[in-house]
Amino acid sequence: MGRKEDEKRKAKAKAKAAGKKGGNSALVDKVQKEAMLKGNVKRAAVLETAVVTGVLASQQQAMDIKIEQFSMSVYGKEFIKDTKLELNFGRRYGLIGMNGSGKSTMLAAIAAREIPIPDHVDIWFLDSEAKPEDITAVQAVVNVVADEHKRLEELSIKLLEEDPEKNADYLQVIGDKLDKMDPSTFEPRACELLHGLGFSKQMMQKATKDMSGGWRMRVALAQALFVEPMLLVLDEPTNHLDLGACVWLEEYLSRYPNTLLFTSHSEDFMNGVCTNIMQLTQKGTLVVWGGNYDMYIKTRTEVEKNQLTKYKKEQEDIKHLQDFIRSCGTYANMRVQAESKQKIIDKMIEAGLAEKPVADPTYEFSFPESEKISPPVMAFANVSFSYSGKKEDHLYENLELGVDLDSRIALVGPNGAGKSTLLKLMLQQIEPTVGEVKRSGKLRIGHYNQHSEAVLDLEATPLQFLKDLYPEGVVTTSGKKKMEDSEWRGKLGSFGITGDFQTRKMKTMSDGMRTRVVMLLIALVNPHVLLLDEPTNHLDMQCIDALASAINKFTGGVVLVSHDFRLISQVAKEIWVCDKKTVSRWEGDIQSYKKRLKKEVMKKFKA
Repeated sequence: MGRKEDEKRKAKAKAKAAGKKGGNSALVDKVQKEAMLKGNVKRAAVLETAVVTGVLASQQQAMDIKIEQFSMSVYGKEFIKDTKLELNFGRRYGLIGMNGSGKSTMLAAIAAREIPIPDHVDIWFLDSEAKPEDITAVQAVVNVVADEHKRLEELSIKLLEEDPEKNADYLQVIGDKLDKMDPSTFEPRACELLHGLGFSKQMMQKATKDMSGGWRMRVALAQALFVEPMLLVLDEPTNHLDLGACVWLEEYLSRYPNTLLFTSHSEDFMNGVCTNIMQLTQKGTLVVWGGNYDMYIKTRTEVEKNQLTKYKKEQEDIKHLQDFIRSCGTYANMRVQAESKQKIIDKMIEAGLAEKPVADPTYEFSFPESEKISPPVMAFANVSFSYSGKKEDHLYENLELGVDLDSRIALVGPNGAGKSTLLKLMLQQIEPTVGEVKRSGKLRIGHYNQHSEAVLDLEATPLQFLKDLYPEGVVTTSGKKKMEDSEWRGKLGSFGITGDFQTRKMKTMSDGMRTRVVMLLIALVNPHVLLLDEPTNHLDMQCIDALASAINKFTGGVVLVSHDFRLISQVAKEIWVCDKKTVSRWEGDIQSYKKRLKKEVMKKFKA
């Protein structure tokens, strides 16, 4: 061990000693600020068209963050209006709101420090995958943590040189973090996180440049979890995970020791992780509710019920008083009483009247009635498949299964087991190595996957895109029909694309809004069978409920791949487990399958 290592050890010891003395931290100088802000701070492209303002209301050295007069507009449209943002240290906030309400932009603004977040609060923002490089997944995680370890050591030395007494609180935090970041444990810890996120030993040693975007997103997630920042910001962290990895991440984040702020469309996930729900309302304000998602629904329902009762009572009282005032007319002997009643109304208004609660909008997605076709609609006969064509590489062997118009199937299983491959076989995008997939000649399939948005012309508006795509009209069960603008607007509206969203360029819309356009395109196919691969990735809660309702009303068959336990529980009648080169039926519902996964996941935790 050299002199440099000895200096590092002394810096750690001094940091901890200073922390025990107590005291208030001070603003760091420019050099220290640069050291602290190095790392994961980034500015998303959407912020180039955004105006974000806010005033720091908490103490500069505090670990809680309170921002008042928080506002955010994009392309001149105000999404967040003069509200309060409060993030208390150690709490785990699930941010919810409708598609297009500005949730992702808000997270990007916080991560880029567009509002005055104190410099000592380090932020890690996960919104994109790890870089495709010629290094292994393990090394990609270790490198990031090694850089963070070095940054914290340099920062602790600078703060000690400035004034250890004044910077004691922050030095305590740094000292604790350095204690947890023992370089000798970097590699085994990285492997532990990657294993929890679904990596096999072989995958861990694979270069990130040879991985899909989904797997590189998992590498980025492992990096974020290992660094363990004071404020961890995640935008839909479960989007690229299978059910097993979702259960693992849910358990892991439920123990996150610092502040967590994340968006998720999965009620199940938020129930397991959140200590608070942060609601971005339709009015552009932020309301924080205690508890997980189920508790939020229960509390909000009770509050709004009481609020509506109070609102009705006040409006009835005001109406009664106004009726009395009007009945007084111009009679001099009645004027005093009329003025007295008006003063009562004025006092009620001055004290603040209850607002009428505004319910979240609901949508009515619908897929057209599926005409009947004779079975077998789709049948696998002794199917084996490998991408190389070699028997030793078989992903599936001897499959015998079928899909009919009354099928309601959810495919589950670990990543790499072949769920998406099975869908490709159904779509005839690939052919079996052995056996045959028989399909009815009349079969029309509505297919959704994570790349479906690529078919959209983002420079066009939804209305113009549909008119250009179907200039001669759409095929219906009664023949081809030319569509008027009003009819296109009605169809867009039924999928939750309303108001100016119909005439805005799709490049300015959220992923969730674009997903709704794709769902409408699928409906226009008039499908007999729906093959849906992670359809909820960018949908809000209301849209997921609308999709579930549309699936349940659909008269054709459905095969679904999803990491959203709630959606599966709403629509699936059968659970098919894809694993170990076969597809087997799970005897039980999706919650019993989750219990089994959780039992396996808990073995990975030593707590």
